[in-house]
Amino acid sequence: MKDYKIALIPGDGVGPEISREAERILHAISKKYSIRFETGCFDWSCDYYLKHGEMMPEAALETLKSYDAIFLGCVGDANKVPDHISLTMLLKIRKGFDQYVNLRPINMFPGVESPVKGVTPENLDMVVVRENTEGEYSGAGGFFKLGQPDGFATQTGYFTQKGCERVIRFAFELAQKRKKLGDANHVGMVTNCTKSNALNYSMVFWDMVFNQVAKGYPNIKTDMALVDAMTMWFVKNPEAFDVIVASNLFGDIITDLGAMIQGGMGFAAGANLNPEKNYPSMFEPIHGSAPKYTGKAVVNPVATIESVRMMLEHLDLQEPADDIHSAIAAVLKRGELKTRDMGGTTKTHELGEAIAKQILSE
Repeated sequence: MKDYKIALIPGDGVGPEISREAERILHAISKKYSIRFETGCFDWSCDYYLKHGEMMPEAALETLKSYDAIFLGCVGDANKVPDHISLTMLLKIRKGFDQYVNLRPINMFPGVESPVKGVTPENLDMVVVRENTEGEYSGAGGFFKLGQPDGFATQTGYFTQKGCERVIRFAFELAQKRKKLGDANHVGMVTNCTKSNALNYSMVFWDMVFNQVAKGYPNIKTDMALVDAMTMWFVKNPEAFDVIVASNLFGDIITDLGAMIQGGMGFAAGANLNPEKNYPSMFEPIHGSAPKYTGKAVVNPVATIESVRMMLEHLDLQEPADDIHSAIAAVLKRGELKTRDMGGTTKTHELGEAIAKQILSE
């Protein structure tokens, strides 16, 4: 089996702590399957910015290009660097490596409770496909006459035929492959998350492309929901969804809501994918850097470990990826170890150790 090069960017706050758990899981998989993971660690962060005036070196993408995948801990510490500056690193990697799909599974593990009544591991199984390189986060705009009565700002979203079509097509392809909750007879469905009643150019265009792509997948059901209504339906009837495709901004918003439905941010993993594998893809827990918890070992590592699972799946290491998922489920089902967000006192590394041991015991 081939060797794999994994770039680790621990980042800020609790990033270094959870990155250690990512390495722990890679070591367990390496030991079990004799797969060699060569890791390179990069200290790009807000502290790096304070020293060098940039979040990462100019040649960072060239450096990362030689890796098979990237694990990003978390970035940002507003007490040190404004968020709109620290986020530039994430956006540059996403756009520079054409990671145009942000993939966010929303499901639950046994032993985890949802704050939403009636949601269980047996009925929550959906995934959000978010456009990741253009749309509302294109970064086009500017400030004019700041501080004056007629000062203003403009922010322009860019929606291209290519950008919309490829991410929507990815969603339909995913719906064809998914077997929701193990149901072999499940018929895939893609829900278009839009706001074309108010955004009469960008989202009308998005809807047009969605309908164009849908014609090529007559076996897949389709649905449409305005983003404001979708937040309601996420809470009221989350089991009704399968695959949701959304623009950059709307996908960003609804996936945080989805994270809470699945039990909290400590369980939410994300992937920034270049599906064609022309460039490395990047995997991350989405809970943020949580600077106030730095060094306290209270952060739930499941989101991180799930991100590693998604990484291995993307690298076509399906059996090791499945092992990770089943190990998380087995440990959480026992109910003996619960981190702070689950109402317990288990430390970050203690839960990570237990999952790693479970992988090796299966």
